[in-house]
Amino acid sequence: MRGAVPELALVMTTVGFIGSGHIGGTVARLAVAAGYDVVLSNSRGPETLADLVAELGPRARAATASEAAAAGDLVVVSIPLGAYQKVPVEPLAGKPVIDTNNYYPQRDGQIPELDDASTTSSELLQRHLPTSHVVKVFNNIFWRSLHSLARPAGAPDRSALAVAGDDADAKATVVGFLDAIGYDAVDAGPLAEGARYQPGTFAYGGIYAGDSLEDAVRGPAEKVRAALAGRAATG
Repeated sequence: MRGAVPELALVMTTVGFIGSGHIGGTVARLAVAAGYDVVLSNSRGPETLADLVAELGPRARAATASEAAAAGDLVVVSIPLGAYQKVPVEPLAGKPVIDTNNYYPQRDGQIPELDDASTTSSELLQRHLPTSHVVKVFNNIFWRSLHSLARPAGAPDRSALAVAGDDADAKATVVGFLDAIGYDAVDAGPLAEGARYQPGTFAYGGIYAGDSLEDAVRGPAEKVRAALAGRAATG
């Protein structure tokens, strides 16, 4: 366990996962290490998650997407963007929902609203989940770096992640969760501002990547803020 769960996060005991691949599985590992229970799901059925559940231990179980959505106090959606309309709506009503997705046309197909930048991928998910509170995070960091860069609160080389969302309480819940699993947070503003750390932006990937994982650039808050502004951090 990486340390005590912050008071803000104590009321949230279970994290649901819709999608349990590289990013979802990594967040689940960090969550269990921080003392949370996790409910995992994917598109292939609970039985295909037996190995991951066994690895994570008694705090983890597998379920359907609807069951994971209903069980989670906080729910992580980490599936290909092209499948976002399959995310269950009713079980997520009133809940904070973390969106880790990016738009990759070669994978997701062309989405005109994203091609002409009239909206963002996370706003599409928010539109699909009108009674939920979507917060964008984890989309701009490689999953291996996400695991290796987690640090306890106060560590001098602790990294920070950008968060964007329209609901202040949902963002506060997500920030508390990030703190518990090993990261500081930088508030990027409303959900539309998630465009500042989508693919093709200065803040996408590079601030957490190096020639090797050992050389990975830590992403403390000032570096994240600079990247969101489209410039390199100095000093």
